[in-house]
Amino acid sequence: MASILGTWDVRMKTPIGTIQAVYAFTDTGGGLTGTAATKSETVELTDIRSDGPRVTWRQSVTRPMRLNLEFDVVVDGETLTGHSRAGRLPGTAVSGTRRSAA
Repeated sequence: MASILGTWDVRMKTPIGTIQAVYAFTDTGGGLTGTAATKSETVELTDIRSDGPRVTWRQSVTRPMRLNLEFDVVVDGETLTGHSRAGRLPGTAVSGTRRSAA
């Protein structure tokens, strides 16, 4: 089972400020699926791959601007850290904590 499963509160430190989002990852039996939700939109995650603690995925956003993002994070228990990239733009630091299954 992938270490990323569950719901995560994620922060991305971008040049325009910190963006907060809620990420949800589930195992459908045929692979991983996920969504990312901010105050302005909810998007599907694509190409989710898990190799031990390392997880990568792609997503497209339209707010605050239209971007195609690639994420690369490492899960360590209840935290994740890594980065995202949008083409040639500088990488963005990503960190998050897993929500408890209350």
